[in-house]
Amino acid sequence: MKNEEKVHCATPTPGKKGTWIAKWKYDAVRKAIRKVVPRNQQGVAFEDLPEMVEAALSEDERARRGSVMWYTVTVKLHLETAGELERVAGVTPQRVRRLK
Repeated sequence: MKNEEKVHCATPTPGKKGTWIAKWKYDAVRKAIRKVVPRNQQGVAFEDLPEMVEAALSEDERARRGSVMWYTVTVKLHLETAGELERVAGVTPQRVRRLK
């Protein structure tokens, strides 16, 4: 949709400009991420996050959204720059936890 409201998703990677996504998609994925990522010290494994996000979305959101992996990564990176998520330091593979 040409007149669809969009959100600019920043990235913590220096030199990258980020991307624009439809606001309804951003809102749905952000809500799902906030629902499934805990605030505790260990957080959640990044590799598990897309599947967890998909399960937290409604059937309609899943059908209309597109690639769950791409949207999850895009919104996750933006939430890192916004201070809502952080990567758990010193842990491999990557884990994330909610700050706010």
